[in-house]
Amino acid sequence: MARTLTHKQLETAVHNAYDACKDLAGGQNAHYIPYLANVDAGLFGISLCTPDGHVISVGDTAYRLGIESVSKVHTAILVLRQLGAAGLLEKIGADATGLPFNSIFAILLENDHPSTPLVNAGAITACSLVEPVGDADKKWQAIVENMTDLLGSAPQLIDELYRSESATNFENRSIAWLLKEYGRIYDDPAVSLDLYTRQCSLGVTAEQLAISAATIAADGVNPVTGKRIFDAALAPQIVSLMATVGFYQHSGDWLYTAGLPAKTGVGGAVIGVMPGLFGLCAFAPPLDDAGNSVKAQAALKHIINGLGLNVFSNEAVELAK
Repeated sequence: MARTLTHKQLETAVHNAYDACKDLAGGQNAHYIPYLANVDAGLFGISLCTPDGHVISVGDTAYRLGIESVSKVHTAILVLRQLGAAGLLEKIGADATGLPFNSIFAILLENDHPSTPLVNAGAITACSLVEPVGDADKKWQAIVENMTDLLGSAPQLIDELYRSESATNFENRSIAWLLKEYGRIYDDPAVSLDLYTRQCSLGVTAEQLAISAATIAADGVNPVTGKRIFDAALAPQIVSLMATVGFYQHSGDWLYTAGLPAKTGVGGAVIGVMPGLFGLCAFAPPLDDAGNSVKAQAALKHIINGLGLNVFSNEAVELAK
């Protein structure tokens, strides 16, 4: 017999996690990106959304943060929508690198494909694959429309962040041209890099990100708009990508202790997906040495452990109707 979770239990878990983690210290903002370095380090918020559209939020969940690498999940979904699961596996791959998100060494080690769309090399390749190839404006339109579908409302480009990213993305420029050298980028490298930089500079709220995570948890149906965004058969592929590399070189430790497929970004957001039950997002700018929000990961772990959930558990759990 399945254990039942109520909305009240979820609300209590979210508020308990906020209270337990709000004074947690440690980490620092992404200092190598000037815009992010100047974001208020005290910002903190948690939002959870269930497949029936119930949203629970506490803290700074209306603040428009830079989505950064969390956007890799959304554009991977777009490539899956356009090319299918086999197409993504052939053109990019789904292997965890075990290395930092911006590793050039990972490209050299595995030069037949960029490993995964959730590290920088694979994400730049994903942007190159977005259809229609060769038309930067229409590709950007497709990226934003897909993001809007998943979030349930439109993101907004943070121009200052985009300029800040563009002026400091030296490693990503090297990655783009190395991908070109190995034949693993499928459109103009400069265009693909710019699209990636722009998508990372989109401004979103923690609540929007929780809704997008809940769309994955609900097998492709946005719980707020009711619109089917992607085929249900793609949901396991998306969750598996998040699980294997969502915390980069700390992904194994994260799964071992939290049991939650999740994806981080250097803007301070972490999204998590518990299939069939909810999607959630926690946000706080200070990061650990791998680029993962210290406070956000502590909050998500507090929620999942407090509810006794684990994606690898064989316990049947359902949401109360």
